Amino acid sequence: MDFITHIFGFNSQSPLLFTQFYFWAFFAIVYTIFALIMNGKPAQGRLHMRNVFLMAVSWFFYYKTSGIFLLILLFITLSDWLIAKRIYRLKTDDRQPKALSRAKCWLALSIVIDLGLLCYFKYAYFFTNVINDLLGTQFAVFDIFSYIGNGFSTSGRFMVDSIILPVGISFYIFQVISYTVDVYRGHIQPVRNILDFGFYVSFFPQLVAGPIVRANEFIPQLYRPFRLSRRLMGLAVFWILNGLIKKIVLSDYLAVNLIDRVFENPLLFSGFENLFALFAYSLQVYADFSGYTDIAIGIALLMGFSLPQNFDSPYKSRNPQEFWRRWHMSLSRWLKSYLYIPLGGNRSVLGKTIQNKTTAGNINSFVTMLLGGLWHGASWNFVIWGALNGAGMIIYKVWAKMNWNIKMLLMSLLMGALWLAYSLLNAPIWNLFFVWGLALWIGTCVRYLYWWYERILMKHNNLLTPKTFKTFKTFKAIGSAWAVLQTFVFITFTRLFFRSGSNLDPATASQEAWETATNMVNQIGGAWNSSIIPAFLWEYRIVVLLFALGMLIHWLPKKAKRWYRIRFALMPIWAIMLVAAIAVVIVYQFVTADMQAFIYFQF
Repeated sequence: MDFITHIFGFNSQSPLLFTQFYFWAFFAIVYTIFALIMNGKPAQGRLHMRNVFLMAVSWFFYYKTSGIFLLILLFITLSDWLIAKRIYRLKTDDRQPKALSRAKCWLALSIVIDLGLLCYFKYAYFFTNVINDLLGTQFAVFDIFSYIGNGFSTSGRFMVDSIILPVGISFYIFQVISYTVDVYRGHIQPVRNILDFGFYVSFFPQLVAGPIVRANEFIPQLYRPFRLSRRLMGLAVFWILNGLIKKIVLSDYLAVNLIDRVFENPLLFSGFENLFALFAYSLQVYADFSGYTDIAIGIALLMGFSLPQNFDSPYKSRNPQEFWRRWHMSLSRWLKSYLYIPLGGNRSVLGKTIQNKTTAGNINSFVTMLLGGLWHGASWNFVIWGALNGAGMIIYKVWAKMNWNIKMLLMSLLMGALWLAYSLLNAPIWNLFFVWGLALWIGTCVRYLYWWYERILMKHNNLLTPKTFKTFKTFKAIGSAWAVLQTFVFITFTRLFFRSGSNLDPATASQEAWETATNMVNQIGGAWNSSIIPAFLWEYRIVVLLFALGMLIHWLPKKAKRWYRIRFALMPIWAIMLVAAIAVVIVYQFVTADMQAFIYFQF
């Protein structure tokens, strides 16, 4: 009986994760049945059977991951399917008066329901605390759904004084919003039946942590004949193995053996240890999240579905704007299509036209990043993180349009101000700013020399020889490398606020995150003891080695990555299975005693 309960029941302490043996046993059974369904010529009826089966599997998967919150998913599915059908009928019926206005009202109702549920479950604590702080009130969080649930049960087992966040709600809410909005815009037609829509919303590989799949990308695949070539099978296996290695070998090992220790108590570690842990966290969060989406892409590919790419070597970015085009690409595209453009893009702000398009674009970019930060977590530290990234994007846009003579002047003035602050104030934060400012100034000098060299060569063509051209390319390469490095440093330091508030009680997340970030800055900026660095490198040699290998592989040229991915996919089946077995053995060696949940589960 206990075995049956374990298999089919929900346990909040052990959600169904891609890194568990149970999941792969579950997937083996699912894929066997899937293969039997798709065996033979994939007629329309067979595709319908596949969709219904995978939808039922996805519902079971979500129940095993989030329990009774499956009801929320089912409600969202039903409401948005009905509303989208109503919107489409109104948009295509010219005989009804005020049909467009009514369609807008139905769209507004859909968005209010979706965002209302998201705000209730995710932001109740945050907004309650904000109101209490501003007005001096003492409002308390109250779970109305638990209260109603207790009305149907005499046991009263649901807690009414706390709200539990359903896993993956941020992801599937954004998916259904994209569906209703695209139906309203006329980009897609409503799906044929609610079962197909339910499959789109709940497809289990990407249900709880993305990537965010837009309706016009995924729904046409529901009716496409199933095709799995040997090459696609090889690519699917590659993505799954790649994701498992990223998640378990890199992310989990770095987190358990260094990062979590430092962030839990930064004052116990030196400045160098804090700094290394901070940079290691940048690799961890990338390996964790991209690892999940790699596994999701591979699993979906085995079943004939293509999910969008979610990461494109983001730490190769030369500026913050490029970084957000490469990081969590499905979210960035969603925010652009359904938030940035509706805000006005570079034309207006909240519907009010602004003559200066740059100003309008900057304001909307900043607001988008603020809300993007809040999407990641319901506390002020995530808002600060979003604001820092928004400010970084705006500063870069303004900087990119400046003359290099002005750039050099401004950086020199800034460097002088930082030197005065460093000399007079003698505070850790100013020590840190001075070092970073010095690095930026050196990089600016290099880029400035490159700019002058380019102008001279363009003005005097006779000076353009193979030797001078080689020097020119060297200057350009150094400048690009420096831009990549300073972007990586900027993104990493903004994550002080991102990581510090993760997995905390929403009621205290902001305060604890601020204290952690402050302590780490103070340690990095002041508590340096170079003598311990050799001992640290030796004691944490596996952590250091994994970090170095992870960053090296990340910075490999795109062609190199594509080459070994394709070579793997084209190997004989026996060779693929052999490599897979070796990879599984290696992964197993790094499995931690306490399996780490995916970072983005909290979002």
